[in-house]
Amino acid sequence: MCDQDAFDDMMRYRRGPEVSRREFGALGLGAGLTALIPAHAGSVDTTGADVLITTPAGTCDAYFVHPSKGRHPAVLMWPDIFGLRAAFKQMATRLAGAGYSVLVVNPFYRLEKAPTSPEHADFSNPTVRKLLTDEMNSLTPEVVTADAKSFIGWLDHQRSVDRKKKMAVTGYCMGGPFTIRTAAEFPDRVGAIASFHGANLVTDAPDSPHLLVSKMKAQALIAIAASDDAKQPDAKDKLRAAFEAAHLPADVEVYAGTMHGWCAIDSRVYNHEQAEKAWSKMLVLFRRTLA
Repeated sequence: MCDQDAFDDMMRYRRGPEVSRREFGALGLGAGLTALIPAHAGSVDTTGADVLITTPAGTCDAYFVHPSKGRHPAVLMWPDIFGLRAAFKQMATRLAGAGYSVLVVNPFYRLEKAPTSPEHADFSNPTVRKLLTDEMNSLTPEVVTADAKSFIGWLDHQRSVDRKKKMAVTGYCMGGPFTIRTAAEFPDRVGAIASFHGANLVTDAPDSPHLLVSKMKAQALIAIAASDDAKQPDAKDKLRAAFEAAHLPADVEVYAGTMHGWCAIDSRVYNHEQAEKAWSKMLVLFRRTLA
């Protein structure tokens, strides 16, 4: 999933200065995070709710938000290691306002309901660190693809989802490789993916995500943190080569001055300017591929 360096970066970026975990727990959706991701001109009214999704492994808690009227392309959002929380509900709501039916899930539902990241977590505490890594390591490729099947099936039965249009998958940190695995498993359904500071997109394993690109039919945005690129400078080249060999358009870019975690709005290293740039590119990709 995530290597040790990436995990250490995650430990640094969590619990940004703008909003503490205590404040997140007290906030309703949109109460205190609106200032971080403001509404934009042209956004539509949305309707959102906590939902439960039945899977072969149990019941997944998630958040589903969509434009209040009409049918729209679906988006499955995989959060980072800190799981389903107020920040990701806010990000999903913003995306829904751009005209998409968005499902952001608790990837650790087999273990516990959200929130799955301890409040006031001391990440230097070996017990807390082990908790998070054990949760993350429970998400094997087989688990991810099985869950993706359930999530896509659920989305395709929602009245606000236009099944005639391709869907997209987004992922942050550990969720980055999940976008590729989902698109490779369901090539006829997924038309676009967006990975933000994805961890371990390129590994030496025989099932490395970049080796699955040939099974995809989706176009891609791969937004790489500069700190991740410094640790693995050949990853971007291997990713570009994989998409080129598959004849799939892909925007693979290292975002200057960014640290791992720079797109999560509750991150200490949140980089507004670069996060907005990546967000805008995502919207352009979705408009092109999900129309």
